[in-house]
This record gives sequence, C-alpha cells and structure tokens, in this order.
Amino acid sequence: MNPMRDIAVGALHLADVRLNPKPEALPGAGTLQHLANGLAGWALIGSLVAVVIGAVTWALGSHSQNIHGAVSGRRTVMVAGAAALLIGAAPILINFFFHTGTGLH
Repeated sequence: MNPMRDIAVGALHLADVRLNPKPEALPGAGTLQHLANGLAGWALIGSLVAVVIGAVTWALGSHSQNIHGAVSGRRTVMVAGAAALLIGAAPILINFFFHTGTGLH
C-alpha cells in the first residue's frame, strides 16, 4: 500500500460533487414555473402574429410582383415557424442534454 496514493484517491473522492435538480427545494419554484409557462405562451402568440404578418406580406409581395416583399414575408414565416418549433422543443432539448450530461463518466 502506498500512503501517498491513498491520500490522492481520498482527495479525489472529496472533490466529487453531485447534482440533483429539485426546483421545489427553493422558495418561489412554482412561481418561476408559472413565469416560464407564461413567457412561452407569449412567445408562441408572438410567433403566431409573425406568421400571419409574414404570410400577408408574402401574399401581397407575390401578387404585386414585389420580389423583396415576397422574400421578406417568406423569411418572416420561416423564422416564426422555427421559433415556435424551438419553443415547443425547448423542454425536450434541455432534458436530453441534461440526461446525456449525467451519463458522462
């Protein structure tokens, strides 16, 4: 037995940390969850408005032969759709990366 090795191994075990996320362990966790849900709702409403405005711009630009308006409207629709996709997928993505990270050794 090497006493220096035992001390080094013991020090490594002392340096180990653990993470067990528990939102309910802090005061105001429910309020924070409601705030996140409300912000996501507002963001989805904003995405909906952007899709409608983009679609109208796209249609008017195409109808009036205004290529810049049509491209701008199409881009707005695509970006708003991507934003809605990310808002909906955010919890799944966060959980995926968290669980992938906890599996690393």
